[in-house]
Amino acid sequence: MAHNPGSLAETSVVKFNNQDFLSLRDHCLSRNMKFKDETFPANASSIGEKLCQGKNISNLQWKRPRDLLKSTSSSPHFILEGTSRFDIQQGEAGDCWFLAALGSLTQNPQSLQKILMDQSFSHQYAGIFRFRFWQCGQWVEVVVDDRLPVNGKDSLLFVCPRNKKEFWPCLLEKAYAKLRGSYSHLHYGYLPDALVDLTGGVVSSISLHASPSELLMAVKTAAKRGSLMTCATPKGLTGESTVMENGLVSQHAYTMIGAEQIQYRRGLEEIMCLWNPWGRKEWTGRWSDRSQEWQETHDHRKSQLYENKEDGEFWMSCQDFQENFSSLFICNQMPIILDRGIMPHEEWDQMIFQNQVILGNTAGRPGSDSHYFFSVQNFMEGHNAVVSFTVMPQEADLKYPLSFEVYKVDSQFQQFQEKLPSTFFSKFRIAAEGTGDKSIGCNFTKSYHLSPGTYVVVPWAKREKVKFLLRIFLKIPDSNRNPNSNYNLRALKGSPLESGSQQSIFYRYAQQGQDIDATQLQSLLNQELLTELPGDTFCLDQCRSIIALMDLKVNGRLDQEEFGRLWSRLVCCQHVFQDIHKSSGVLSSDLWKAIQNTDFLTGIFVSRELLNLMTLRYSDSTGRVSFPSLVCFLMRLEAMAKTFRNLSKDGKGLYLTEMEWMNLVMYN
Repeated sequence: MAHNPGSLAETSVVKFNNQDFLSLRDHCLSRNMKFKDETFPANASSIGEKLCQGKNISNLQWKRPRDLLKSTSSSPHFILEGTSRFDIQQGEAGDCWFLAALGSLTQNPQSLQKILMDQSFSHQYAGIFRFRFWQCGQWVEVVVDDRLPVNGKDSLLFVCPRNKKEFWPCLLEKAYAKLRGSYSHLHYGYLPDALVDLTGGVVSSISLHASPSELLMAVKTAAKRGSLMTCATPKGLTGESTVMENGLVSQHAYTMIGAEQIQYRRGLEEIMCLWNPWGRKEWTGRWSDRSQEWQETHDHRKSQLYENKEDGEFWMSCQDFQENFSSLFICNQMPIILDRGIMPHEEWDQMIFQNQVILGNTAGRPGSDSHYFFSVQNFMEGHNAVVSFTVMPQEADLKYPLSFEVYKVDSQFQQFQEKLPSTFFSKFRIAAEGTGDKSIGCNFTKSYHLSPGTYVVVPWAKREKVKFLLRIFLKIPDSNRNPNSNYNLRALKGSPLESGSQQSIFYRYAQQGQDIDATQLQSLLNQELLTELPGDTFCLDQCRSIIALMDLKVNGRLDQEEFGRLWSRLVCCQHVFQDIHKSSGVLSSDLWKAIQNTDFLTGIFVSRELLNLMTLRYSDSTGRVSFPSLVCFLMRLEAMAKTFRNLSKDGKGLYLTEMEWMNLVMYN
């Protein structure tokens, strides 16, 4: 069966259990009554057997927020003074996997509002609320009444809002429990499922075996793109969530808030900020609240980052994070592949196969009728294909509901457009092993680095049948890029004043984390700034010249401070080049414009005669100046102009001994 690629447009919202919110609300308002949801009744069946065990059900009551606040003479609010992760405190259900994802979503108010809708306890209140979740390719609207389970002391059994007057977290949790079948169905789950259900995005699993600087860069890149980020600790000895000596909870989900590089003693240290859905129980190790590290740091951002509160939020070093956590997930509308970074000349195309059904295969191997073909047109760096499956929640009760392989279709089988013969399925045709998680839960994704050609995704299931959504993301060149250009710039990770990402790059290439020589600088510039295409790259002699221009200590190396100065100039040079470049370089006639547009050359003027000489020195036989040559030209112009001003006593000339002259021109 052939499948056509599609797109998930803003489709109409599906009404869960065919319940229409407006009709139900208006019906209640017209009769001056409060809504009672018979499809999710106020009894033990909605809580579920797993959570009812060991509890005194006779003391359990269901009360509306107004009844809970009667004794305080206060009125309930759906949202009070905005939404925040600190509004959430986990209750009796083990749904930290959902609450950690929700805590991350609160950092994106616009996306959260799509789920919460515009609701209140005052305007047209009828005891009915609605919420939206993404399910297998479409948004589903779930209606609930506002009766919440409480114990004999009127304490909420599940999510407890920080402010007793605010109820959006409790009602949202109830709607998700209804969608899943009961509160018991929220008792332990998988982080990717919650991330996708709240956004409709695709989840990437980030390796925790990277260096601390790489991990910091991954988190900062994801945060800048508005991604949801969650992480989890491994299981403990008992298999239950227990508080460990270091303050962390075993088998528990946390929200990843962000990461920073902070000055500590004589260097820099990567630290990460996390939040515990319990609203309490924080990490007690290095960089925790009241730790010695915060007392010793003199970083000017300390007052912005550090706050000693018992609110579940804390900092820890990247190294401690890697040693104590087992997974880190990032969710975005398009894949974020951090193996080689997102480049400005790349974007993602998407193929969607919605409402797919696959029959069970008792043999447990490929060969089904469901074949999904796609083509890789261009060679791209790093992972260039992402295959993402989402199965319906009721299908995911089986731990491994579905498996799949990606095969390369060689020429002898390309005439088969719908069903491949059994002779096709050979291990040697399996594409390079993808990276990603096993098929646990409802959502699982794998990333691949594929060469140009035709491929097919072949899923199979061990049970009777599985309904699923398949999304295939393919990295493609940006259609707006000049197709005749054979010179490509990578995106610099931002200016040092904005993100500090140059420190991450510096430590990746520096010798013992101290400094960088010309050979290391050459690798850094070509790998971080340029694509690996034949043609213009930074040669070793250019890198030696750049180091000499920035080398204040005159030792043939750049330390972190000197590299920071270089980085700010590279950012400026990149902007100048991208603004005026044509095809594979800047035209020699554009050099004057390049000087005028370069911030660090403000106030520096050159004659026409000198400009002509620089054209001969830095352009090729076709009259074009490459990016490496432009960097060397602009930086040398700055260095020479400033050297003259520093050495000249009258601003008109300077006197140097022969040795001073030789030292100046032969090194700098």
